[in-house]
Amino acid sequence: MTPQELIALGVFIAVYIAIISEKIHRTVAAMFGASIVLLVGIVPWERVPHYLDLNTILLLAGMMVVVNVSRESGLFEYIAIKTAKLSKGDPMKVLLFFSIVTALVSAFLDNVTTVLLLTPMLLYITRQMRVNPVPYLLAEIFASNIGGTATLIGDPPNIMIGSAAKLSFNEFIKNMTPIATVDLILMIGIIYLMYRGELKKAEVSLAILNLREEDAIRDRKLFRKSIVVICLVMLSFFLHDTIGVEPAVIALSGASLLLLWSGEAPEKALEKVEWATLFFFGGLFIIVGSLEETGFIAQVGEWIVHQIHSETQAILLISWLSAFLSAVIDNIPFTATMIPLIKSMGSTLDTYPLWWALSLGACLGGNGTAIGASANIVVLGIAYREGIRITFKDFLKVGMIIMLITVGAGSLILIARYG
Repeated sequence: MTPQELIALGVFIAVYIAIISEKIHRTVAAMFGASIVLLVGIVPWERVPHYLDLNTILLLAGMMVVVNVSRESGLFEYIAIKTAKLSKGDPMKVLLFFSIVTALVSAFLDNVTTVLLLTPMLLYITRQMRVNPVPYLLAEIFASNIGGTATLIGDPPNIMIGSAAKLSFNEFIKNMTPIATVDLILMIGIIYLMYRGELKKAEVSLAILNLREEDAIRDRKLFRKSIVVICLVMLSFFLHDTIGVEPAVIALSGASLLLLWSGEAPEKALEKVEWATLFFFGGLFIIVGSLEETGFIAQVGEWIVHQIHSETQAILLISWLSAFLSAVIDNIPFTATMIPLIKSMGSTLDTYPLWWALSLGACLGGNGTAIGASANIVVLGIAYREGIRITFKDFLKVGMIIMLITVGAGSLILIARYG
């Protein structure tokens, strides 16, 4: 191994350890690691634009602005109240409808934003019904991670995969939405079987039936404009292949249109953009780029290719490896590492199904443990503040079953199509 390979690998491992241990903020760790590989010249300055995946970073930034402006109107609370009223206070229907709504919202917004918007309303509704909130919170977490698997923009790993492999919004819909739909049905069934005793304790509350979704709307004009812009953005995502426009350009156009039309202060919308996440991505892309520059990724890819003799073996290996590793480490750096590895397999294997295997494992692996995905940590944190304790062990008992069954079903579907 050359000195440059040793430094690049050492920085990569050190940054990973820092991210897992959480002793240093993950953005600081990624930025510091990127600075080292740039300072020692492993990644030449002129190659930085090549490794910085601007499609991923700008798509995330644009969608963050759209969400930040729209949430001011009360749009997401409106959806939550409407869902609760549709259930008429029936505990099982609340679980069913909230899981579907969470998955749908999560397919188009990032998972953390989805659970931040819906968890307070879910807790309010379960309090009114006087039922145990734990199965509802767990179902919300699992549904957000499953829903995020369904589309190009649902989860950061999908945005990264779509950008690296040049996969369109519609290709994600065609390949991942059917898997996410099957997995959502399986997840709701498992939660029902595990908590059916709790879900039978029905106490229809008049408070729920008397909730007025109109009261959630804080700015009616902005509410209408947000719906129009979100619909336009979604339609453009569906057509981006036909019209030849990158998803990042669509997201940025939607964000600027909403800012212009609504008259909202850009400072206010931009200050809520998660800059730390965007810099985390940037730093990470450069660190993984250093492994590419030294040839380390190509060597690992070559070794893996020699162990695999068919697409079926590759689908199984990538989906399950991604799932188990994403359950314990952040799926974003993991996906960033796997992308060049899969690209390097292109000389001997058809990589098209392997991108879906990576998406499947990286997104659904997050359901395995309490720390597997950011949405899990956010929901458990909100629940803890409200006096509801879900321990790592409690989560593991349910989460690991959900992960094994949903990844198993997803990989079987992929093998049936491409194996």
